Amino acid sequence: MSFTKLVCGRLYDGVHDEIQAGREILIEDARIAEVGAHTATPAGCRIVDLSALTVTPGMIDAHVHASFFDWREIAKDPIYYSDGMRALAASECARRALSGGFTTIRHVGWFREDYVLDVRRAIDAGFLTGARMVAAPHFLCAPGSHGDSTQSLATNPALSRFLETQYPTMGSGPDFFRDAVRHEVKIGADFIKIMATGGFFTPNDSPEDRQLADDELRAIIDTAHALNRTVTAHAYTAELITTLAEMGIDGIEHASLADRAAIRLLEEKDIYVVPTFCPYDEIVLLDEDKLAQKPPAFQRKLRRYRDRLVESRRAILDSNLRLGYGTDLVTGYQNYECGREYSALLRNGMDPYRALRAATAENARIVGRADDIGTIEPGKLADIAAWPRDLLTDDKALLDCAFVMKEGREYPTQCMLETR
Repeated sequence: MSFTKLVCGRLYDGVHDEIQAGREILIEDARIAEVGAHTATPAGCRIVDLSALTVTPGMIDAHVHASFFDWREIAKDPIYYSDGMRALAASECARRALSGGFTTIRHVGWFREDYVLDVRRAIDAGFLTGARMVAAPHFLCAPGSHGDSTQSLATNPALSRFLETQYPTMGSGPDFFRDAVRHEVKIGADFIKIMATGGFFTPNDSPEDRQLADDELRAIIDTAHALNRTVTAHAYTAELITTLAEMGIDGIEHASLADRAAIRLLEEKDIYVVPTFCPYDEIVLLDEDKLAQKPPAFQRKLRRYRDRLVESRRAILDSNLRLGYGTDLVTGYQNYECGREYSALLRNGMDPYRALRAATAENARIVGRADDIGTIEPGKLADIAAWPRDLLTDDKALLDCAFVMKEGREYPTQCMLETR
């Protein structure tokens, strides 16, 4: 049995929308034992002085694609990356995310096999250092969809068709998708991820494309729920979001073209949204330098949909939705720069307490770990981070971590403002 006391300068505990001064956190082994103005000091207790910092729960990023080392390499993935290379990349992403103060990341699938469940297990067993991973190993998707990386090889139909056969959860028909869900659950998926619409990143589709039929969507959702797994969907448009909500979907990723009626329906049904402002921030806030780093097709689609992206973003900010926090970084920034979404949220006018709550307590609910993480309270795991910047006024605050602890153990930190 070991004890550690953290002496906090300021504390955001994830429970209250306030920054508290003069708090201490007593940790016994991996868990928080006591929080207060003056906690006990057991014999042999180690004291850690964080009096110059703002202490928070370990942050959670609920939309990460962990399976690449560098965003500039993604175009090579369909041909040049092996499954083992993606697994190594996922491990490195988890390590770097932890060094940035994010103690949990939610991996929402990738185009090809990445053995992320093995990475998750190795981290949980202590063989690898990294953020805790909650994972959906594969996209459930149709050929030619936003989840089909062979789009980039469509000019070579034979090669594209062959590579489709290497993707275990890409297919057609409700029977195929029932089996796909069962397979995902069998191998250890924490949740199920659907690619329900086209997207911005892939070259040959549109974010308004509806890429799975109603009977396929219903088969996925009903089968997952029967097996006690939640389901989230990559979805943009109001029409499809409304359909998914009526089918009983648990969450929506993006919702970037939703209207106010669809958002009201999500509110009524208590369906969470992970809005991922980061990938669209350059067009909404018109940052031409960053926009130029995206592939040409990505840029064209962003420009075409800019007015609707702006309108939907305002509706999300004005809503009472259960908002999660997720980065979805695949161009311009590395996938482990998890603090980027905080910058986007604040620069778009979100109240900082709502953004902090999304990245802590709300995300803990979304990843199914609210009993263990997301707040600083007695009995919770000692997942804790500390920051030198003002979280309420500095949009770069979550890119500059000065202290991180996961399950009572400290790890080295890295300022993400210095990465490239």
